[in-house]
Amino acid sequence: MKYGARNALTAKVKSIKKGDVMSLIKFKVNKPSEMGSVITTESLEDLDLKVGDEVQLIIKAIHVMPVKE
Repeated sequence: MKYGARNALTAKVKSIKKGDVMSLIKFKVNKPSEMGSVITTESLEDLDLKVGDEVQLIIKAIHVMPVKE
């Protein structure tokens, strides 16, 4: 996936609240100190995110998308 450096942050997964359809993931970043993202639970499972994982946050106009490389 291509994305510009200006719309990406490095972050650690702080917490995961898993739902049947949608899941909330909170991230620790330097500035601001915390961000969150709501993604489908299927996407959460596909990314295999765990608390403490380091990810790239892709900032789009309507949402924050975690990317694990």
